[in-house]
Amino acid sequence: MASDVPAMIQIEGLKKRFGPIQAVDDVSFSVGRGEVLGFLGPNGAGKSTTMKILAGFLPADAGRARIMGFDVETDPIEAKRRLGYMPEGAPSYSDMTPESFLGFVAEVRGFAGAERKRRINEAAGLTQLEEVMRQPIETLSRGFKRRVGLAAALLHDPDVLVLDEPTDGLDPNQKHEMRTLIRTMAPKKAIVISTHILEEVDAVCTRAIIIARGRIVADGTPEALEARSRRHNGVVIAASVDARARLKPLLASLTGVASVMDEGDTLFVQPLDRQAIFDEVRALIRQRGIDVRDVRPEHGHLEDVFRAVTVGGAA
Repeated sequence: MASDVPAMIQIEGLKKRFGPIQAVDDVSFSVGRGEVLGFLGPNGAGKSTTMKILAGFLPADAGRARIMGFDVETDPIEAKRRLGYMPEGAPSYSDMTPESFLGFVAEVRGFAGAERKRRINEAAGLTQLEEVMRQPIETLSRGFKRRVGLAAALLHDPDVLVLDEPTDGLDPNQKHEMRTLIRTMAPKKAIVISTHILEEVDAVCTRAIIIARGRIVADGTPEALEARSRRHNGVVIAASVDARARLKPLLASLTGVASVMDEGDTLFVQPLDRQAIFDEVRALIRQRGIDVRDVRPEHGHLEDVFRAVTVGGAA
């Protein structure tokens, strides 16, 4: 899916092979300012390899990647000036404190004096590191280590952020804090989140790409991808055994209904071609005077679509 916003990230025809394994196979996409792209796929799909090529950590066998128009291979310094990258696991020097590590990163980025101090304080504030700034990184929790890595990526206020598995292993409170920060930063940046955690898409992403076996197999907004699910526009009815028995043949006879399935103590009414059938189903229940506990429209499940495009089967 092509973006309508000017591209801050451009990836064209990337390929990367490791021996017999084609890790990345002709991957192309662009990301504009204000977009938060969820780069999804099962383990081994090529997510991290693509991100490492974009960040300049790995050379591509073919294709090119540009950040703010600068090619990461032919103009790496200018590209990296505009990139904030947090690799998977957020590696750092464990014997340093966050304060000394961020100081080191600031010096590498060319900041000195008052500007260096301001950048460190600002990054620490954004990631809520103030209380552990002088504690050895090796003694920090996984969540705080993640924040140190994110602070390092944010220190120079980059236009582009690439975050590899930013919430993996974090507890619910830490995930909430990370997602809130990403949403706060999003309007001014182009952000790519590489993850296998589908809930990240609903939580923070404006768009999602699904990659499998090194190739892009889906690209769209979360809503557009969820609409590809077989459950999209279906109807769930909670009712007694007798009520469900009366309803099944009546619902099956409705125009636009593909099937009616028992799912525990509920019925799932699946529409033909994912068309909206909720009003018709609700009207039938009222007309027949059948008592039900609940009737509600169903939305598509990204998990169904993910499985369909990565391992096959019905969405």
